[in-house]
Amino acid sequence: MGKLLQRLKDPARSGVYRAARADEIVEATRGSGLKVVRIAGSEKIDLLENIAKALAFPDWFGHNWDALEDCLTDLSWNEAAGYVLIFENARNDVMTDVLASAAEFWAGRGKPFFAVFTDPQRELSLPDLFREA
Repeated sequence: MGKLLQRLKDPARSGVYRAARADEIVEATRGSGLKVVRIAGSEKIDLLENIAKALAFPDWFGHNWDALEDCLTDLSWNEAAGYVLIFENARNDVMTDVLASAAEFWAGRGKPFFAVFTDPQRELSLPDLFREA
């Protein structure tokens, strides 16, 4: 198992991070049992809809930040060994807070949860998921 996959399987390291590219994450997690989804969108409505589709949220999802947190801290309809959400072209501070809360929730239950924003220009004030060689 590579170092990146080891990190992504460690619930204690759950959180919100940035990475230059998504393809390395997707490749590292192939066949790992982790649920990996790629999500695009920059506007709130698009982000909420794309997250709901990617994680097959139930019909009761209310398309607001509170409902997003409720769904992200349940996921009983989408069981996996852990979750890796890769956000491409997404920038939203409220969503980042919701994702951090969900990561803390899952870490406390021993399940990895990672939200990773692609940020090739290193513009976001988030920690790096990993250091590129």
